[in-house]
Amino acid sequence: MESPNTPGRFSGQVPGEIPSETLERLADDFVPEGTPFTHLLERLREERVIVLAGNPFTGRRTAALMLLHHLGATPVRALDRDVKPSELSLRLASGDGAAGHVLCDLDISREQPLREAHLLALSGRMRELNGYLVITTGRSPYVEDTVELAVWHPPAAETVLSALLPKRTGAAHAQRLLALPAVAEFLTHERQIREIVRYVAVLAEADGDRIEQYSLDALEAQVQEWFEEAETPVQLREKAFLIALAAFDQGPYALTAELSDILYGFLRSTGDDKYQKPIPVFGTHIGKRLQNARARSYPDREMTEWGPVTQVKAAFHDERVAPVVLREVWTGHPAARPALIKWLNALSVDGRPFVRTRAAAAVAVLAYTDLPSTMALIIEPWAGARESRRQLTAVSALTLAHRIGAPNIPRIVDAWSVSDQDPKRCWVGVRALGLIGPERPVETLSALQAQARHQYDRRLKQSRIGAGDQQVAAELPQSVALLLLSTASDPTLGALLPALDGHPSARALALEGFLTACERLDESACPALLGTAAQSPSASAGIARLLRVALNDRTTNERAEDALRSWIRAAEADTGTARALAGLLPMVAAGPRDAARLDHLLETLQGLDGQPRPAVADRLRAVLARPLAHT
Repeated sequence: MESPNTPGRFSGQVPGEIPSETLERLADDFVPEGTPFTHLLERLREERVIVLAGNPFTGRRTAALMLLHHLGATPVRALDRDVKPSELSLRLASGDGAAGHVLCDLDISREQPLREAHLLALSGRMRELNGYLVITTGRSPYVEDTVELAVWHPPAAETVLSALLPKRTGAAHAQRLLALPAVAEFLTHERQIREIVRYVAVLAEADGDRIEQYSLDALEAQVQEWFEEAETPVQLREKAFLIALAAFDQGPYALTAELSDILYGFLRSTGDDKYQKPIPVFGTHIGKRLQNARARSYPDREMTEWGPVTQVKAAFHDERVAPVVLREVWTGHPAARPALIKWLNALSVDGRPFVRTRAAAAVAVLAYTDLPSTMALIIEPWAGARESRRQLTAVSALTLAHRIGAPNIPRIVDAWSVSDQDPKRCWVGVRALGLIGPERPVETLSALQAQARHQYDRRLKQSRIGAGDQQVAAELPQSVALLLLSTASDPTLGALLPALDGHPSARALALEGFLTACERLDESACPALLGTAAQSPSASAGIARLLRVALNDRTTNERAEDALRSWIRAAEADTGTARALAGLLPMVAAGPRDAARLDHLLETLQGLDGQPRPAVADRLRAVLARPLAHT
């Protein structure tokens, strides 16, 4: 059944008379409320010819037919859209019996602009024939300024649903259906008329599963349509933009457009590496491009390395579109994979951190969709790459893939992190463990300790350690620190403390990881690990023990003292930090020797860069003295 307000690019329509049954069927379900239909009707009656301009898929064709139907200009004849604007009046022959004429999606271009003179000739011709003509077109810069377009706006989605559904189900049942949460969710997104009309049919069937699923089904159908259309150079460029927008959704438009042209170049050379034709410097206008992508632009403040700036950003109207586009391109069009991989490879070493992060996020979506291919074609090559940026992007991709539910990521990361064959891949695994490890701290620490033991044994057997192994060894305490600074600090401490009495490699890893965490000072006033100690009695006891052991270990005592000095200086500026230290230091001073060490450190502490000695040091000495006096 032909739908009311159904959009149409009349390119698929054979010129000729439109059956009266079709017009009657459209009239029964046409929804003029909320549209400029009445005003347009008066213009057509007076001027005989109007150019109905509006966005695609807004019901322009149906509106044109209904304007003619309401004027009684029947029969209606469809004209060939391939005619030149200058030849239109010559094509309107007398004696064809038609009172109404419609020309949908007139092809207007730089070579064939639409001028006021064309419309004046057409208007005169229509008066001679006692007929009417409606031309539909999209917005175009090749329409002469003096041409007064008749702008078409479709009815609201709620209006169409409320008008059509009672005709299918009855008023009472329609009200119940319209009150469903799935309908409310459907209406929260930007909708095309054709999608709304199809939803009316779905609602009328009263199939709960289809009603719930239709919103996502419509989205997927739109994405498939974008990539199924015949390819011309212009369309291929816009497809590249769609893919780039999926990767950089809610990012700066200029950046997205820039990177989409790089992808366009890769797509054009698919199957022909020597294809070197230049990319056009100027292309589709931003408004039309975003309209075709069902996206919007908006200004937004963004923090950059040069400070906050305002940029024009671009985003899909429906945030669910981005992952669906990436999935469709990756799984539905395998021929595009080589170009997409080249593009992602280029993004993974881009100098802009935002670009690398979005590349990782895009690969994470691909891993969620098709883990084996994504690992083999992208993540594994990145993990083994020479460029550190590419390795870091692999870490981010694995982490983000795990966050969105891609399968088996912990298993992959665990296996890589304990490998003693590939130091580069091992480094990626160790770093990724620190990021996904808080969800499973015991297993993560076990894997990190296993790699620490590998490194320890290797140093005993080999006089010289390779650069790759050195990088892995340096990364191990960083991952332990991330675990300690995470929300899983209590279970992490519980799993870490036994290592102090274990193998030398496990003890060294525990202390180095702990001190690395102590040295992490963020923008908050209180050091992160000290803040954890203040909030959790069990964590406080564990942190006190680790600090005491680090102070008494000759390989770490100097570093531990430096970390403690930085905490004391932070306490000078923040009372919360001072309270946390006042609660922690007596627990560190388990005996007279420990207390004497701490007292000496507090007594000799000096201000930085010639600043006065922190007064909080004397207050903390007094706190330490009270437990000692009691003892």
